[in-house]
Amino acid sequence: MLNARSILVIFSLSICLYWCLSRNCTAQENEAPPFRGTIFDFSALMKSSDPTTFQELRYIERSDRTMFDRRIDRFQNFSVFVFEATLSDRKPIEVAVNREFGSEEVARKHAEFYAAAFGRLPLMLRKEIDALHIQAGKQLFGGGRNILIHTEQGEDYSSDGILEETLGHEAGHALDEKMARHPDWLNAQKLDARFISTYAQENPYREDIAESIIPYFAVRFRPERITEEQLQTITKAIPARIDYFNSLNPERFPQ
Repeated sequence: MLNARSILVIFSLSICLYWCLSRNCTAQENEAPPFRGTIFDFSALMKSSDPTTFQELRYIERSDRTMFDRRIDRFQNFSVFVFEATLSDRKPIEVAVNREFGSEEVARKHAEFYAAAFGRLPLMLRKEIDALHIQAGKQLFGGGRNILIHTEQGEDYSSDGILEETLGHEAGHALDEKMARHPDWLNAQKLDARFISTYAQENPYREDIAESIIPYFAVRFRPERITEEQLQTITKAIPARIDYFNSLNPERFPQ
């Protein structure tokens, strides 16, 4: 027969169990994110030698475009060379290159280089993008439906082998409007009870999708390009987010 102390212990344990279940407690809930920022950890995921859906670049005109420039940290109207990049699996994309580069010939080289890199991303990351905006300078890229590219920074990303991964991260921001506060995504965050990176944890609505989607594509389509330890870390940290992305039936990398 249970004494009063035993009954109290059982009651206390029951309360704790109920509290944990109601909050979806997991062993990993208080664990630190496994990565700092995911573009830096998967440099082999996409390579400059990989297939690209980019086919050709056509010069359109000289015109004006409102573009963001991190050198002045604001949007501004710029005079640009406008090109149209043809891709094999979606409508053409505009590439606007600041006329500060001097000539159409130099602008074309930048446009072709970044259009080819962009074409190596999975279609899920490219389909929502309207334009590439190319500026000079060594400033961080920017994401959304128009991807901001600063060419000196792009050279560093390319040298470090993370240019495509960075473009993929920035393209992921084009999904934020539809997904970041969607109930299914928020539920996946809750079920995982952990973020893939410190950057995502610090910016759960602004960076979590962009930070999670590159590791997701590594696990789903190119596990041979990451280590077994990375594979296990990702699948343990964000299984519900992986299930969410799987439910969207994403396409493979360009073949």
